[in-house]
Amino acid sequence: MSIRERLSGNEASAIAMKQINPDVVAAFPITPSTEIPQYFSTFVSNGKVDTEFIAVESEHSAMSACIGAEAAGARAMTATSSNGLALMWEMIYIASSCRLPIVMPLVNRTLSGPLNIHNDHSDAMGIRDAGWIMLFSENNQEAYDNLIMAHRIAEHKEVCLPLAVCQDGFITSHSIENIELIEDEKAKEFIGTYHPEHSLLNAKEPIAVGPMDLQAYYFEHKYQQAEAMRNAKKVILEVAKDFEKLTGRKYGLLEEYKLADAEIAIVCMNSTAGTTKDVVDSLREQGIKAGLLKLRVFRPFPAEEIAKALQNVKAVAVLDKAESLNACGGPLFTDVTSGMYVNHVKVPTVNYIYGLGGRDTTAKDILGVYTDLQEIVKTGKVNNPYRYFGLKRGEK
Repeated sequence: MSIRERLSGNEASAIAMKQINPDVVAAFPITPSTEIPQYFSTFVSNGKVDTEFIAVESEHSAMSACIGAEAAGARAMTATSSNGLALMWEMIYIASSCRLPIVMPLVNRTLSGPLNIHNDHSDAMGIRDAGWIMLFSENNQEAYDNLIMAHRIAEHKEVCLPLAVCQDGFITSHSIENIELIEDEKAKEFIGTYHPEHSLLNAKEPIAVGPMDLQAYYFEHKYQQAEAMRNAKKVILEVAKDFEKLTGRKYGLLEEYKLADAEIAIVCMNSTAGTTKDVVDSLREQGIKAGLLKLRVFRPFPAEEIAKALQNVKAVAVLDKAESLNACGGPLFTDVTSGMYVNHVKVPTVNYIYGLGGRDTTAKDILGVYTDLQEIVKTGKVNNPYRYFGLKRGEK
């Protein structure tokens, strides 16, 4: 029987970490993720976990400590946001290249500058090519569930990659919602214990972690990372099936919401999906065939699955809560359109940059996107694929 609670996204993440009971947690505070290690540290001081909690002097040190712990055979975790993630940047790449399955709640916050503590996805997009598996969470329940599944995915022998569980700063991290928790013992059984195949403390197998890797082998090692990321798609789905058996909650690489017969569709991630679902319901009541494609898994990128899901719609809008500053669309848009093109799906597609620096995204904003899509279907023309909504100047 599940346990019903009312928790913020940060509290839910900390409770998931308590049930994981990692060997090491190294953390440095940064808004809006600070509460996760703060809550977790109380579990340490109260003796509810066996974790070695390391209060380090920076986020770079936090990831460095996690790398050392994982390399020694320990299960390690941290949590961060925004500039904290940016300060980890060097070590983020080292963690993945060393094939260390560190798990990190990433509470998404805009990346300075200018200084801003509110939500967008610019921090997560900064590591999208760093070799980390990336799961996104619409609400507090998904943030909790994704963390419970995370170690099973990251530590799988065919994967062995670090994993970030993203949720929107303040929007879900500090908002309290009803949530269903798994009983501690069932959660522990599902997560399992960590038995790494290789570790620095294995006296019978001396190894080096992170050595110099020049022309003779570097390329092949990068290929192995890429293969591990491709393997992760299958493993994510296998773990999700086991999770559904335990909880009844079903997860895939993406979620198709009223998309089967949709003529117009939005693609987005994290909490914006909840607002979009409400607008879709309203449009359906008016007889307008609107739908939503929500990405849960951003890395590995489910290009083939996205193309298949969108192949029958007449117009698509991809919403990016980050600006690539490349003059040709946001990061999610470029990935989605590339995936559609390679899989021979040709649908008029537009991009909207929105919500930067925590600017509110309302149902009215989302409705405006669907209205624009209706116009594209009507005229068959996309006059400008690179658009914005929510700007004070009213630009699109």
